[in-house]
Amino acid sequence: MAITKTDFIEYTKCKRYVALEEIKKEKLDADISYQTYKTQEKQEYLNEMLESMYEENEESGEEVDLVEKVDRQLEAMMDYYKLVEIEAGRISEEIFGGKSIYAEKTKDQECFDFSMNGIRYLCYVDIYNENENGINIIEVKATTNNKYRNLKAGHKIGRKVEEYYSIWERINNISYLKGELKDYPLEQEMPREEYEKQRDKLFDRYRLGKYVHDLAIQRYFIEHEFESTHTTEKLKNFHYYLAVLNADYIFDGTYDGKKPVYHTSDTNEELITFYDMTEVTRDYQKIIDTERVQLEHYLNELDASSVDLGISCCYKQRGECKYFAPICGKSIPKKNSSLNYIYGGHGFKKADGTTIKGLELINEGYINMLDVPEEWITKKYHEVQRDCLRFDRQYIDVEKIAVGLKQLEYPIYHLDFETMPCPVPRFKGEWPYIQSPFEFSLHIERTPGVCDKEKDNIVFLAKTHEDEREDMIKLMLQYMNPNEGTLFAQNVSFEKGRIKEMANIFPEYKTDLMKLYNRGFDLLWLVKTNTKMYEELGFDKERAGMFNFYDKRLSGSFSIKKTLPVFSNLSYDNLVVKNGTEAIVEYANYDKMSKEEFDLKYEALRIYCQQDTWAMVEILNALRNVVKDMSKNSEKDVTFT
Repeated sequence: MAITKTDFIEYTKCKRYVALEEIKKEKLDADISYQTYKTQEKQEYLNEMLESMYEENEESGEEVDLVEKVDRQLEAMMDYYKLVEIEAGRISEEIFGGKSIYAEKTKDQECFDFSMNGIRYLCYVDIYNENENGINIIEVKATTNNKYRNLKAGHKIGRKVEEYYSIWERINNISYLKGELKDYPLEQEMPREEYEKQRDKLFDRYRLGKYVHDLAIQRYFIEHEFESTHTTEKLKNFHYYLAVLNADYIFDGTYDGKKPVYHTSDTNEELITFYDMTEVTRDYQKIIDTERVQLEHYLNELDASSVDLGISCCYKQRGECKYFAPICGKSIPKKNSSLNYIYGGHGFKKADGTTIKGLELINEGYINMLDVPEEWITKKYHEVQRDCLRFDRQYIDVEKIAVGLKQLEYPIYHLDFETMPCPVPRFKGEWPYIQSPFEFSLHIERTPGVCDKEKDNIVFLAKTHEDEREDMIKLMLQYMNPNEGTLFAQNVSFEKGRIKEMANIFPEYKTDLMKLYNRGFDLLWLVKTNTKMYEELGFDKERAGMFNFYDKRLSGSFSIKKTLPVFSNLSYDNLVVKNGTEAIVEYANYDKMSKEEFDLKYEALRIYCQQDTWAMVEILNALRNVVKDMSKNSEKDVTFT
């Protein structure tokens, strides 16, 4: 079977993983086909894309389950990944010249393998380029360059850094580390020690350095093959690059038939940009060798005994270990575990002054929410969570909810977009991973509590993969008056973001769209809180920052999936399309459906999106009833019930 690059990454995370795989020693030097290798890497491609797809959602505070699996999602997204590879191959030939080998151009990618201590190690290279200056190894990743270009440092003036500079210098679409460029005046921009701190982040294999670690493994395999079969002198001419999507690239809408043409943009940007990781991956080699030695030990021992949970488990990430849920993390309850404390990421202070957080709690036996010692609970919101769970009661700040409700201006436009965060831009004005809307549902509530699920609902759903955004805007503005009412959504920043993007792409509608943008109000401001808003409304800082409502069924989350069952009997269980991820898959698969299947899935998409906005109508009305009932039965502004 051999140890592939993907195997190496997984097996070096944990001794238990290797043992649970039940790897047979005699298969470790066996052959592996190119097709088998590519099949193995498909899930990695999907993980790359999904992590980038949900980056914006995470930044805006929306709770996204990145571990959620959809069987058809991989195939639905692979066509877009292939486009990334094709463009990376094309642009690399323009930059580097010479001759290139990559999967879309030739039958097989260039393969490197070597054997050590009875184990065969093997990898294929995304792009292998030879030119007069040497050999370029290019690893293509369907992620953007945002995470790399945000590595910045600067000189402090007093206690503050007045100006930050990137640690990269971009030359002819290749970014080089400034500290590696001859005669670059680095110290004029930042202290070298601050530069090194930023550069060191590239060595964190579980965060920013994930793809650099991947490339460093490739380098290790390549150079060990050369050491055994070629002269090592040639290795001096090897250069290593990451090819990633350029977040600054704006598609100008040029097509060849229906196929987008990604030529250089008006601002001289290319869809793919490159990062020179030659020196970084060289410095990585001792680390990779240590990991290989550890891997051999794991293979020899095959020790399946329990291990401490930690960062290598990739808990609640797309790359979460497949054995975490069924084996290693099976003791963690799905509801009200010690990991479900709101803002629990900051951890708890122990008696000795040390902090304990995350999976450390599980390792030390604090499994359930009530297992955490009371003396560690110093935050009001944690006290409320515990009391609601312990005594099976709700926490309600009636006054804050009531005051929040008074801020709503009618009509209320309950709005929800379904979007396609495609790795490559599809329509004019778009960029990689833009959340491109293909559907919206709108429920219009003209007076408090008066809204009919069908009669007061408008749904737009694209029928093709053609650009239907302008038709969407026209329908929105037909029913949403920019001069009155409230734009209402759960995580309204997401809907506002899409409206602002469309306003910039379609300037003829910008004035009205931005008026809608400025009328945004978030359902979470009523259920959770909005500290700034409630302070402006006269509440003290502590109370303004405290959530308005809590029930043990929320289990530390205010996602609509958690809040809806608390306030309503409405359920997604009986729907054909049950979540946003499934909606993306069905839309992406339009062209692969028969007429009959398309009609069924089109209606399923319509019903799903309609359910999202109707859920907001029901929750909002339930909050009104809570205030009404509590005001009658209690004089307290804040109460448990």
